Order: sequence, then structure tokens, then C-alpha cells
Amino acid sequence: MRRLITALGMCLGMFTALPLPKLPWREDARPWMPLFLPLTGLLLGLLWAIPAWLFPSWNLPLTVQGIVLCALPFLLTGFLHLDGFLDVSDAIGSWRDRETRLKILKDPHVGSMAVASCGLLLLAQFAFLSAGSVDGRFLLLLPALSRCGSALAVTTLPPLPTSQYQAEKRPRVIPWVVLGTAILLTAAGFLCSLPCGIGLIGALLGYGLALWQAVRALGGVSGDVAGYALTLSELSGIAFYTLANFLIPC
Repeated sequence: MRRLITALGMCLGMFTALPLPKLPWREDARPWMPLFLPLTGLLLGLLWAIPAWLFPSWNLPLTVQGIVLCALPFLLTGFLHLDGFLDVSDAIGSWRDRETRLKILKDPHVGSMAVASCGLLLLAQFAFLSAGSVDGRFLLLLPALSRCGSALAVTTLPPLPTSQYQAEKRPRVIPWVVLGTAILLTAAGFLCSLPCGIGLIGALLGYGLALWQAVRALGGVSGDVAGYALTLSELSGIAFYTLANFLIPC
């Protein structure tokens, strides 16, 4: 039990920018960290949802809502996953052979493809989040579901040779628990509303497509690849939710 509590604290400390007490690092707890990615996402989702619940009573312009809701998930994670998105965008967008792509992936410099991709990402996310009022319940569930995708990716797919996951052996129970969690989260979304459920399905599709693209181009999974797919997953979920909200009468 102490190992699991430590793994939860390590997960929160590594994957969020929240001012939480730091627990001692334990290597024997590290393989359990993916188990707590969905719970980490649920906490981030709660903080993301609070402004969405408050905005209607404040009667602020939708553009203000869009800016706050667009920036908040990146601020709460210290831009960690956005950094992975930039690195993978540069590598895939180079259109080079796999060996060169892997070198670009590890290059600390930011290329033009990363800058262009980031601009389009932020523009699209802002546009969808400022298109109308957003159900806070959707924002509560979305980060938890996208992190289910990351947990499944790093525990079931082959890692890149340079990845920190290369030498780790993870408990076999984790993918099954995470898969069950993803199913429950998706079902909860449909119980909230049809657009919410459709948005979560869109997030799953977005994660799957982004992960397939990255693994096909690079040959495996790493933290950057997981962050790339997570970022596009949440954008896809927001897009599906917004379009469903407009097209489906509630």
C-alpha cells in the first residue's frame, strides 16, 4: 500500500505543476505510476472544469472563456505534454528516415514544424472552446480519459530505445484496470449528455490515430509520443464535443 501511495505522489509530482508535497522517489514504485495517470487526469479535470461552471454566472465574453479554458490545461501540467507534442511534430514533420527522425526527437531545439503545429493547435483549441458554453462535466472527464490512453500506450506498446520505459517491467494488471477505467469514464460521459459522450469518443479516436501515426513514424512509444497523442486526443475531444453540441438538439 505504501508503494502505491508513493507511486500516486510521484505521478502527481511528475505530470502536474501543482504545488503538492513532494514524496521521496522510490524506484520500486515507479512501475506503478501509469496506474494513477487517470486519477491525475481527474484532478486536473476538476481544476479545468471549475471555471467552466463559474463562467455562465459571471456573464463574461466567450472569448475570455476560450482563452482561460485553452490555457489552463497547459498551465496545470507545466506545458509538459505540449513539449512532447512539439518534439514529435518536428520529428514527424521532417519527412526524413526513421533514424533522422529519432535524432530530431531528442534535439532540444525547436523547429519550424513545431512552431507551426503549436500555433494551429492553440488556434483550434481556442476556437472550439470559445464557440459556446462548455459543460464542466466534460472537462472533468476528458483529461482522465486521455491519460487512460497514455497509460495503455506505455504499458502495452514497445518503447523506443531511448525511452525511459525501455528498461521497466510493469505489472500486468495495470492495462486491464486502466481499460476498465476508460470504459467507465466513457459511460459516465454519455450519462452526462450525448455531446459529452460523443466528445469522449472523439478523444479516444484522436488518441488512437495520433498514437498510430507517431509509432508508425518513430517505431515505438516514449514520453514525448504519449504527450503528443494526449494533446491531440484532448483537442479531438473538444472538437467532437463542440460540433455535437451544435448539431444535436439537447
